[in-house]
Amino acid sequence: MKLVVGLGNPGRKYEGTRHNAGFAVIDTLAARHHVDWEAAPRGIEALVARWRTADVVFAKPLTFMNSSGPAVAALLQFYKVDPAELLVVVDEVNLELGRLRTRASGSAGGHNGLKSVVAALGGDGFARMRVGVGRGDARRDLADHVLARFETSERAVVDETIGRAADAVELFINEGIVPMMNRYNRKDDSGIDPTESSP
Repeated sequence: MKLVVGLGNPGRKYEGTRHNAGFAVIDTLAARHHVDWEAAPRGIEALVARWRTADVVFAKPLTFMNSSGPAVAALLQFYKVDPAELLVVVDEVNLELGRLRTRASGSAGGHNGLKSVVAALGGDGFARMRVGVGRGDARRDLADHVLARFETSERAVVDETIGRAADAVELFINEGIVPMMNRYNRKDDSGIDPTESSP
């Protein structure tokens, strides 16, 4: 079984914001495979959607980005998923819009959602994919930037990137993290130098 978790902030106020890129990828996958969201079992603060007769579980914690870890840990425990079969999808301001970066493990790299997951799991031995949302105007507060919606002029790139990120998740599900990194960290596919994404 594989667990794919998108991190973001719940509620209509945050729909379509840069910080919710992880939610957008997971929502795209759920819609693509016609699976419905439902409350997670045992009071876990998350929504889940099961695909392939529950061989794959998509999840969105409802605890807000910076407190996502306990929900992810509880989902792993309930579904009996090894951390090696977990993929966490997050936004990344240090990547240009349209770029993806995948890693098999590693530090949170300053991302508070990933920090929460690492702390709750007691280690960083899980895969993660960062979806570039850009830093925006340097004069603008970074928190305001990530909590803002994408500009109309960015929409086409955003939609293409979210779709490509969903494709990358499917490759992780079907073949694992190494083929995912080999394809989606290639410069000719996503504009990323492969050396940025060694496991």
